[in-house]
Amino acid sequence: MSKVLVLYTGGTIGMIKDPESGHLGSVDFTSVYEHIPELNRLQIEITTQSFRNPVDSSEMRPEDWVEMAKIVQKEYNNFDGFVILHGTDTMSFAASALSFMIQDLNKPIIFTGSQLPIGVIRTDGKENLITALEIAAAKDSNGEPIIQEVAVYFEYSLYRGNRSSKVSSNQFEAFQSPNYPEIAVAGVNIKYKWGSLLRTKKERPDFLLGFSSNVALIKLFPGFDVEIYKELFDVNRSKAIVIESFGSGNAPSSTKFQKYISSFIEKGGVILNITQCSSGEVKQGAYKTSSFFNKAGVMSGRDMTTEAAITKLMFLLGNYDDMSQIKSLLSESMAGEIT
Repeated sequence: MSKVLVLYTGGTIGMIKDPESGHLGSVDFTSVYEHIPELNRLQIEITTQSFRNPVDSSEMRPEDWVEMAKIVQKEYNNFDGFVILHGTDTMSFAASALSFMIQDLNKPIIFTGSQLPIGVIRTDGKENLITALEIAAAKDSNGEPIIQEVAVYFEYSLYRGNRSSKVSSNQFEAFQSPNYPEIAVAGVNIKYKWGSLLRTKKERPDFLLGFSSNVALIKLFPGFDVEIYKELFDVNRSKAIVIESFGSGNAPSSTKFQKYISSFIEKGGVILNITQCSSGEVKQGAYKTSSFFNKAGVMSGRDMTTEAAITKLMFLLGNYDDMSQIKSLLSESMAGEIT
C-alpha cells in the first residue's frame, strides 16, 4: 500500500461554513475523513499535516515555498508521494518554485485545491483531492512512481506544475497549460501521457532552498512610459526584470526604454523577455521591434509562463552568484519549463 503525505497550506479547499454564523472558516485537516468519507475506501495510507498558520494563497511568499520544500525534504524517505493543498490564486507560482528547488525529483508532488470550499455541497474539492491522491500513489509495473515531478491536478487534468497557469476565477476548469500537453487525464480511468513525463536516474533529489525577491515584472502596453518604472532599472533594487512583451517578443522602439535596458544589463542586471500572449513563444529578432533585445543582451524566455519565469529567476538569484552561470541556466530547461 502506497503512503502519501497530504500537506494543507491554506486555500478554499480547506474551508467549511459555520452553521451558526454562515461564515467560512478553516477545517482541521487531521479530521479530513469526516468531510470526505470516501477517502476510507482508497487503498492508500494517508497522513495529513498542516502549516502551523495556513496562508491564503494571495499572501504566499518565497519563505512559504521553502517551508513546503523543507517538509518534503524531511519526509522524503517516509512517503511514496506528496499532495499539497494550496489556494488556487498562486498555486502555479508555488508549483513552479518547488520544481526548481527540488531537482531530479523521483516521486510525485501534486498540487491541488478547489474553487468551492470542501464544506459546500457542489465542491470540486472532493474529486480534486481524491484523484490527486490516486495519482500520487500510482506506480508502474516496476513499482516506480508514474509521476516523478511537481504537477498541478485540477478538474480532471494533470499539468506539469511549471507549465500551468490559472485562467479562470469562477470556472471549475481553472487551470491550463498553454504550451505543453496535459501529462494525465482523469476519466473513467486515469490516462498518463507517458511521452510527456519527466524521468530521472538519481535515487534522491537535490534540495536547493535559496530564494531572492529582487525580481521585477513589467507588462508592456500601448503608451507605456518607462519613466514611471525607472526605479526598477536600478540594479541596487532589482537584480532581474521579467518583461511581458507583445506577441513574439516585440516592444516599443523608444530610445529612452532601450537606454534603460542597456544600462541595466551593462551594470550586471538580467532581463528576461516573455510573451504576454496566453500561448506561443518569444522569437527575438523575428521583427524589427524585437531586434534591439538581442543586441542589448536581453534573454529570451521562449515559451515560459510568467509564473515559471519569475520563480526561476528568484531561485537562480538565491542560489548562484556568478551572473554568467545564472544566464546559462536561465536559457536551459531545468525542470521541463521550456520547450
